[in-house]
Amino acid sequence: MSTTEVFGGEACTRNSDRTRALVLGPYLTDRAATYADGAKPLRAPEARLDEAEGLALAIDVELVGRELVLLSQIRPATYIGKGKVEEIAALAKEREAELVVVDCALSPVQQRNLEKAFSAKVIDRTGLILEIFGERARTREGALQVELAHLAYQKSRLVRSWTHLERQRGGFGFLGGPGETQIETDRRLIQERMTRIERDLDQVKRTRGLHRKSRRDVPFPIVALVGYTNAGKSSLFNRLTNADVFAKDLLFATLDPTLRGLKLPHGGRIILSDTVGFISDLPHMLVSAFRATLEEVLEADVILHVRDISHEDAEAQGADVEKILGELGIDSHDPRLIEVWNKTDLLPPEERDRLRETAARKPRDERPCAVSALTGDGIDILLDGIEARLGAGRALLEIRLDAADGEGQAWLYAHTEVLKRQAMDDGAAFQVRVAPDARARIERRFPQRLRDLN
Repeated sequence: MSTTEVFGGEACTRNSDRTRALVLGPYLTDRAATYADGAKPLRAPEARLDEAEGLALAIDVELVGRELVLLSQIRPATYIGKGKVEEIAALAKEREAELVVVDCALSPVQQRNLEKAFSAKVIDRTGLILEIFGERARTREGALQVELAHLAYQKSRLVRSWTHLERQRGGFGFLGGPGETQIETDRRLIQERMTRIERDLDQVKRTRGLHRKSRRDVPFPIVALVGYTNAGKSSLFNRLTNADVFAKDLLFATLDPTLRGLKLPHGGRIILSDTVGFISDLPHMLVSAFRATLEEVLEADVILHVRDISHEDAEAQGADVEKILGELGIDSHDPRLIEVWNKTDLLPPEERDRLRETAARKPRDERPCAVSALTGDGIDILLDGIEARLGAGRALLEIRLDAADGEGQAWLYAHTEVLKRQAMDDGAAFQVRVAPDARARIERRFPQRLRDLN
């Protein structure tokens, strides 16, 4: 069954089987939101509300309205003022909203009070992101990570709001002391489940560690993609590797990490890793839960920070990613980082030219790569940049082997990155690239047949 209504000045068909949602953006004014260091928020309130709307649409709700609320201060009981609460309650009733998405972090008391006032389910930004992650996780590891984060969130939401939380008496008759409250039972059960999941994730972490060790033994460098959600990481991954990873103009379209091999222009091979997207105010519990996955980034030889350079909040999104990377121990000046300015196809030609000129003026080791994952524009420059960054910290050697030395040739392919093989009368010359910590082993293995090309 469907009905036609007018929302935002346009007639649209509504499906009655989808949850009707109202998105609320309660943001402090610039004066009230000035940070301790005197800096102002990077995002405009309208842009923040647009992102909140995108997050809500990512769980396939039927959007029936959005409301921007500018606050001079945060109210302890309801986050927003009493008059605005009444106004939004009337709007929710008029639009028959079953869900109100509030784009901020609500305390359990604030959430409960707003639910009573709106007569609708209320979720805050953290709850919404957890809901998206819960829908998108496909692998067992992803499901465990999301469940752990969700339980941590649930644990903080346990409040005395129902009769089943009244204190029960233990023992028999008048001799029994006070028993465990229902809220304590719930908290204990949640903690036990969290402990079991953490144990399972520790096993995942050990398994990932073994996989990383085996990849280090097979000397293919790791190149990890990071970036704000919907910056085009999966589209770039597909463009580089000819893979078919799900990519869509949707916040958090993919969650589970994907790895593929990729051959660089001059013959070297790398492993490309696509990771979960970041977002502003990403719940700390999610950063903790996904640490096992994000360790792929920590171990990477090159990190591509993919940015949607066409987005109006590109600078703010970049700052958010740098903040989360900083929490992982990767600062913005890490020599492994390459900025990738994606979605240049969405810019006017003159803006694209200006962007390339800006990139060209930066120092070579800090120069961004302007690309379009959709059209392939700039991909060759990006691959050259990856090769240059990988070669900067690695030794380039030539090793000559006899034609009969099949064991030596196999060893080179197994333990070094073979860039070139040139046939000779008495055998072959191999041009290889090795990590600094592997050079000593190469010199011991081929002491008389090695030449430094750096």
